[in-house]
Parts: sequence; structure tokens; C-alpha cells
Amino acid sequence: MNIHNFIQTKYNEPFIVQRADPYVYRHEDGSYLFTASVPEYDRIVLRQSDTLDGLQDAEEVTIWKRHETGKMSMHIWAPEIHFIEGKWFLYFAASEKDDIWALRPYVLECTGSDPIADPWIEKGQMQAADDFSFQDFSLDMTVFKNQDKWYCVWAEKVSVGKKISNLYIAELESPCRLSTAQVLLTSPDYDWERVDFWVNEGPSLLRHEDKLYLTYSASATGACYCMGMLSISSGADLLDPHAWKKERLPIMKTDWEKGILGPGHNSFTKSEDGKEDIMIYHARQYDEIEGDPLYDPNRHTYRMKILWDKDGRPVFDMTNNF
Repeated sequence: MNIHNFIQTKYNEPFIVQRADPYVYRHEDGSYLFTASVPEYDRIVLRQSDTLDGLQDAEEVTIWKRHETGKMSMHIWAPEIHFIEGKWFLYFAASEKDDIWALRPYVLECTGSDPIADPWIEKGQMQAADDFSFQDFSLDMTVFKNQDKWYCVWAEKVSVGKKISNLYIAELESPCRLSTAQVLLTSPDYDWERVDFWVNEGPSLLRHEDKLYLTYSASATGACYCMGMLSISSGADLLDPHAWKKERLPIMKTDWEKGILGPGHNSFTKSEDGKEDIMIYHARQYDEIEGDPLYDPNRHTYRMKILWDKDGRPVFDMTNNF
């Protein structure tokens, strides 16, 4: 299947077209904010709506553009917007034209209360608390609060050659600085995490009762792209890697019958009434891609209702796309 010839089903109609690495945040006033990687990888955009449905046709505003040279001049990837202690922050990865794979995590801060209309300022690269973090290809940073502490999870590569992308966690001192050394959460241990590239990336947190679930993406970005999951009790020590449980099999992968290929890099939000958990993720409708899959523009945004089994575990079923 290719861009001119693919299966169209009721499950693979996009929610938002040509937006990869989607992130949806539901604010305390009930409104929704949407951001994602654009195909040009050259800017950061935001949409806002009072409803989740409304994000589909909401005006898209560019709040920041890449630099012409130097740092933050290439590969503007995977933005996430967060409201931390009364202020808006946005995390994203970027490289530079002279070293296009030198990706690092950067932070923007909004100068006012309106993330769409008020100016954003650059806070620079996320600052480490050790000599190891952010020394190589680092991206897909997310932050969350648990037990009155803020945490940061990101992907970073190690080794040589094609390298290996792991997930790390640390505690935050401030929205722009870590307070603890990195802790390795997961490496690509299994065969489904090692197709073309050995990858764990794109972490996203889901809460349910007294449990935390951390989903992530694995393998290269074509049809082999899939999702795994870690879990932990909300009262456990999140910086203890042994307290996390890793699933042996992927929780989501390509479904050829439904025409959803390479699902991954997701985020979670709530329905308007706050009762349902909803996953926002990207996928493609075809597998035959000319050139590097990273530069194929047709990774679209999809959404799915999360169900919960009798043991309180999330169920990821593409028949619940809507």
C-alpha cells in the first residue's frame, strides 16, 4: 500500500491530518490544547477548543519558529504543553543545521496566561543534575506530577553506530532543571522493540486509581512502529527502576485489516465530562514509503477511547477509535 493505494476503513479516518507526535492537554477550565510535529519540522503550533471535537477544525497558531542557524534550527520535534504551578511551559526537541542529529530537549515559557495569544520566551536546553543526561541524541520529553513531586521522562541514545534509544526518569527541581541524576527505566529488550532500530521513545503517562501507566513507542518509524507499556503503583518510588513492571508484548501494533500502520507516540487526555480516558496517537494508512519514513508527511493523528478490564488495566483496542 502507498499514498495512492491504501485501504480506507471506518477505523483509519484521521482525527487531524499530517500531524505526528500529537499532544492534547485538557486545562483546568475544561478547554483543550493541541500541539504536534508538523511535516516541515520548522515551527511549533497550537490549537485551542472548548471541546475535543473542536480541535479538528480549530485555528492553528504558530507560537514559535526555528532559528535560521545554530541551536534549534532543525528538526523541531514532539512538542508538549504543560501547566506547571500556574505557568505554561512547552517542551520540544531540536537539532541544528550543521549537526542535524544533535537533538536535545528545549523549553519555552509563556509570558502570560493565554498560551495562544501571549508571547513565549526561550528558556534554553533542559538542564541536567548529572554529567550524563542530554549528552547525546535526546528527545520526547514529558513531565508529570505524582505525590506532590514533578518528574521528567525522556528518550536518549547510547552506544555507537546506529545507537540504542532508552527511556530515563529524573525528578524536577524546576520546569527547566532536573534535581536528580537520570535513572534508566527501560531499554529495547525485546524483538518487537528492535526492528530496524533499537528504540524506546515517546513516553506518555496515564493514571487510573492508584496506578500509573507509562506507554512508549518502539522500533523504527515505519509499519514496525508499535507501543509498549510500563506500570507502577502511584505510592511507589518512581526512581526505583525495579518498582516498574514492563509488559512482555506490545500493547498496540500495526493492524492491517483496519488500515492502521505503525501506531505510536501518543498522549492521554479526558473526555469533556472527565469520565473517559482518551488516547491521542499517530499512525499511517500505508507502508510503502519513498525515502526515510521520518520525512513522509502522512502520519496522521487518531483518537481512541480507553477501556479498563476487570483488573483495572487499560485496554487499547482500535475498534474504539472515534
